[in-house]
Amino acid sequence: MNQQSSALPGPGGPQKPPVASAVPASVSGADAVAADASASDSAPAPVVDAAAIASQTRSVLEGLLSNPGRAFKLGFFLAVGVLTAWALASALGNLRSIIVTLVVALFVALGLQPVIEWLVKRGLPRTASAGLVTLALFAALILGLWAIVPLVIEQATTFADNAPAYVTELQKNPVIAQLDSQFKILDRVGPMLASGDWISGAFGGFAAAGLAAANFAASTGLTTVLMLFFTFSAPQIKDAIYELAPASKRPRVRYLASEIFKRIGDYLLSMLLVVSLWGVLTFTVLTVMGLGKFAVALALLTMALTAIPAVGSFVAIALCGLIALSASPTAALVVAGVMLVYQQLDAYLVQPRLFARSLQVPPALVIMGVACGMALMGVLGALLAIPTVASLLLLYREVLVPKLDAS
Repeated sequence: MNQQSSALPGPGGPQKPPVASAVPASVSGADAVAADASASDSAPAPVVDAAAIASQTRSVLEGLLSNPGRAFKLGFFLAVGVLTAWALASALGNLRSIIVTLVVALFVALGLQPVIEWLVKRGLPRTASAGLVTLALFAALILGLWAIVPLVIEQATTFADNAPAYVTELQKNPVIAQLDSQFKILDRVGPMLASGDWISGAFGGFAAAGLAAANFAASTGLTTVLMLFFTFSAPQIKDAIYELAPASKRPRVRYLASEIFKRIGDYLLSMLLVVSLWGVLTFTVLTVMGLGKFAVALALLTMALTAIPAVGSFVAIALCGLIALSASPTAALVVAGVMLVYQQLDAYLVQPRLFARSLQVPPALVIMGVACGMALMGVLGALLAIPTVASLLLLYREVLVPKLDAS
């Protein structure tokens, strides 16, 4: 009787029989959620209707073919876009030297800013501080050139005068003599060195050498002017950069830009201390080994080379070792050995302590950044790689990571 009454229609019409639940009543809430999740996971994935996509594509193509004017406009705008992209790429390629000059001047100006700010905090006006720091930089460059250029000219002249004698000594070596008898290399090299034609040929002729010198002077002058502009106008330039951001995000942009500028300046100052230690070491060891006439010039060259990450110190050690070999093999071994020992101290003790506060970049990223910078822009790319990686890592930590955490 009860079963029949449950099947009778109610006032609102026939009632549907109750649907059995997929989860038994005895199962707890957590188990039910897990069961529902497994049921949804086992649901078949939506099938892509290839026929519908093909039909839509066919209709679009038929519409273009039925209206040639529309197809022509589409092709024209696509061609204009490709030509515009090609023109922009060509323009950037032609302006590569100008862009490199601009970047170098900006980095030098940012490296001078911490010293300028330190003088400003001590009560010196900003213009006077910038002028004093700039004059000190120019004085250091002039003294360095005054020490290096005469030595380079002297060594080049000595090599040119003694080159025929070097060839004669090589011919006395049995191995070299045997190779020369087969390939006649020294027979062609000797007269060329004696005549001095190799000097002009090395630079592609005197006209090409003069053109290269003129280009170098122009680039140096432009870099100097831009560096002075960035140095004296740094606050105004920073304010102009901050104003490009929306007013609601301007404080955040100001903080990020200030941190980037600060890290670049701290990196350059730390690097200045690193190369200065290399210069002092080189000058000391060469003077002790009786190579005092080369000490100042090689110390400055070592400072310039060790500013190049990863490979610069090896080149400096090889150069100093070869110069010391002209005195004696013992001097070469001592110079190269001392510099190799200090290279390990510099790599594992000095630089990590100096850069830990200013950069906070993992060593693996430093190596990858230097390799990429060297591949893209050569030595200059290697110099700018580490501060660039530090800036990108700051943006990743301060911008991208918070957005990913909030999503």
